[in-house]
Amino acid sequence: MSAGASLGIDVARAIDVSAIETPIFITDLGALEGNLRILADVQQRAGCTILLALKGFAQWSTFPLVKQYLAGATSSSIAEARLAREELGGEVHAYAPAYSDDEMRELVTLADHIVLNSPSQWRRHRPTIEAARRAGRAISCGLRVNHEHQEVEVALYDPAGPCSRLGTVRSQLHEHDLDGLDGLHFHTLCQVNSDALQRAIAAFEHKFGDLIPRMKWVNFGGGHHITRPDYDRELLVRLVRDFQDKWKVPVYLEPGEAVALGTGVLVSTVLDIIENGMAIAILDTSATAHMPDVLEMPYRPVIVDAGEPNERAHTYRLGGLTCLAGDVIGDYSFDRPLTVGDKLVFLDMAHYTMVKTSTFNGVRLPSIATHDPQARKITVHRRFGYHDYRDRLS
Repeated sequence: MSAGASLGIDVARAIDVSAIETPIFITDLGALEGNLRILADVQQRAGCTILLALKGFAQWSTFPLVKQYLAGATSSSIAEARLAREELGGEVHAYAPAYSDDEMRELVTLADHIVLNSPSQWRRHRPTIEAARRAGRAISCGLRVNHEHQEVEVALYDPAGPCSRLGTVRSQLHEHDLDGLDGLHFHTLCQVNSDALQRAIAAFEHKFGDLIPRMKWVNFGGGHHITRPDYDRELLVRLVRDFQDKWKVPVYLEPGEAVALGTGVLVSTVLDIIENGMAIAILDTSATAHMPDVLEMPYRPVIVDAGEPNERAHTYRLGGLTCLAGDVIGDYSFDRPLTVGDKLVFLDMAHYTMVKTSTFNGVRLPSIATHDPQARKITVHRRFGYHDYRDRLS
């Protein structure tokens, strides 16, 4: 069972989904606040600034809660930066592998920190940024660097792999490239513990340590699984404090997944059951459209009251709603036979799910809801329909 699933099973059992229309994402506000309290405690004890990475979790109906604990958000596009500015507030940071001129003209109206991917991007956009500064915008700029130190096993999610487009390697960076820049940003991690950060910091210092004294801040990026039960938060606090004491610069962290780990579920309904070599249940959700990391990562999501194939009495292949032949979530076993109308609850579906959904095949996107554990109430904030599919096309 994944760390997020082990956190989320008690949350899921407390949510009454018997009468809810599916498919639907439900985020438990109590579990979310629990994560936010952990992050706020780390932020306070380490003396750093923690930002929500919107690429991992952007359920803005929860932002009134998020803003009570975190300093702001980091964005990977103009749309995310605008969402951060309009719905969350606080500090708005931005990074993307490249920006067009039009995008930068809009970004300088939204972001407080802008990280460029290369010296050429800095040279191209510096006039626009400096013009915004003269007009009164306080914008701090930095460069993303790549220390070529790998900690991620899955190549799809490894920003430091061979020939990565993310960040500038030391061989391509000269001191004059940093003229006018305030900070350095590196991002190496994905779903790892703080010992991986310890090694990443050492690699960063080895490659770029001579440049740090020129900086006003350093950003350690995301991928820190801070809210996972076995995460060594004491080591994280010590690493951040030691780095700041050594280099006399403030540190930023940008977790996305850690904010929403174990806080949400995706509820689906069985629409049909067929036989073809084994029992196959067709659901009203989809791996490819609603939880694409099941196919991309890949991984096997945990379902409440389900086991491995043949572990329990009745085994089914769970298939999605689209016409893609490979739209299969996986094989699961249950204590009793599934029937049409049964609801299945997928755990740990708040992060990297809502932000990645698509309308492939015109399949309706899952509704988005929150659960208040005190009131035991589900509030549906958004239900999607035909116009959401139509209006993204022309």
